[in-house]
Amino acid sequence: MSSSAHLGVPVVLSGPSGVGKTTIRNQLLARYQDIVASVSATTRPPRPGEAHGKDYLFLSEEAFQEGIRGGMFAEHAEVHGRWYGTPRGPLEERLEQGADVLLVIDVQGGLQVKEAYPEALMIFLLPPSREELHRRLSGRGEDSEETIALRMKNAEWEMTFSQRYDYWVLNRSLEEAVSQVRAILVADRCRRERARVRLSRLGLSWL
Repeated sequence: MSSSAHLGVPVVLSGPSGVGKTTIRNQLLARYQDIVASVSATTRPPRPGEAHGKDYLFLSEEAFQEGIRGGMFAEHAEVHGRWYGTPRGPLEERLEQGADVLLVIDVQGGLQVKEAYPEALMIFLLPPSREELHRRLSGRGEDSEETIALRMKNAEWEMTFSQRYDYWVLNRSLEEAVSQVRAILVADRCRRERARVRLSRLGLSWL
């Protein structure tokens, strides 16, 4: 179902593991009140400090597969051996309320969202270099060298899909990257098609 009649649009932020997607999402949500985050469902176990319903909806493999069969997800994908998905109901509700909904998801899910919601805003986050990406992954202290090597291999594959995104943001510094993503969001709201819908809701229907 397309959200073309909605005031809000899905904002997809993708990029390889370790590029800084979650940090940028958190900064955007802390600074601006006109964007909300989608809470994804996942079959991976919670990390220290993560809470069910706030960071993710933590589901069993069985529950997730049942959700797929029941059409629960607007998008879903298997990433690094775990399943991730965006619940359709909360996403549609926020879009209808006029909120731009930020989805931090992998390229598989991102392209599914673009297919279902053609007006979705697609942003790909790039690392400064392969070496820097490896340094960031190693610095997290969460993964073994084998896992890091797998994530680096997957990063090369994910980068090939960046050509299908609307915007590229190079994450050299957090402040610069957050500012650029914010600028993209503001500019997108002024696109003729989006502005026409918003203005018509205000009674300016002659435009």
